[in-house]
Amino acid sequence: MSKKLPIDWRHVLAPKNIALTIAGVLCALFAMKGFMIPNLLMDGGVTGISILLHEVYHINISLLILGFNSIFIYQGYKKIGKTFAMQTIIAILMLSAGLEFLTFPIVTHDRILIAVFGGFFIGIGMGLVIRAGGVIDGAEILAVFTTKKISISMSEIILIFNSFIFLVAAYKLGIDSAMYSIITYFTATKMCDYVADGIEEFIALNIISSQHAEIKDLLVNQFNKGIAVYKGERGYLPGSFEISEPVDIVVTIITRLELLKLKDAVYDIDPKAFIFVNSVKEARGGVLKKKAGH
Repeated sequence: MSKKLPIDWRHVLAPKNIALTIAGVLCALFAMKGFMIPNLLMDGGVTGISILLHEVYHINISLLILGFNSIFIYQGYKKIGKTFAMQTIIAILMLSAGLEFLTFPIVTHDRILIAVFGGFFIGIGMGLVIRAGGVIDGAEILAVFTTKKISISMSEIILIFNSFIFLVAAYKLGIDSAMYSIITYFTATKMCDYVADGIEEFIALNIISSQHAEIKDLLVNQFNKGIAVYKGERGYLPGSFEISEPVDIVVTIITRLELLKLKDAVYDIDPKAFIFVNSVKEARGGVLKKKAGH
């Protein structure tokens, strides 16, 4: 077994990461105490389990958040690293302390507004903490760990995990609360992904064109992009299947904000160019524009 790296205290104590963690925890607290807990709605994951047990058995929610997450923090420490575990411990301690000692006004009792805006704010909070290098809900750590043991995807594990929570919620709190909680969870997931990935999410732009030489020059010399080139063929069209020609398939990694400008430039060179786009979960090295906030 490889030796674990020590805690990177420069990362943990960096002002940017501290600010992101505090802002994320405050957003999550606002969602939980201003929208969700007073109105018997919940998110998925550890937060959902904690709210459910708090409502059914009246157990202190701060202790539930701390207790359940401590199990997952240990798995995160073993599987991801000490720095991640420390960042997560700080965030969860802040969240637990805030649930115990801070008060927020109840914003509304309208369940549609609670489901949408409760999910909105808790999703922002989770995303900000992820950008700082930790989490405030241990369910994703569980998913990463379980994926290595059984042959199902992380998203499927999280779906199964949360489906069980919402089924129990339907039984204990009523079907209405469970259905509104699903809306809360969906909103939170989308917002968390958006904040964690950032508005400048990386994408792969794939270009197939007979004018590949000009397009390579455009990307490298005018847009300062790194490229990769695959050797392929174009043609094989309906009605002219026997006609084909060799072509360079040009691939570059860009941010979503750059997509329209680059596509327009490519089509100025070749209006018949074939372009397709892939999502990219992570990209490092080479010639990349640094993502905002990283």
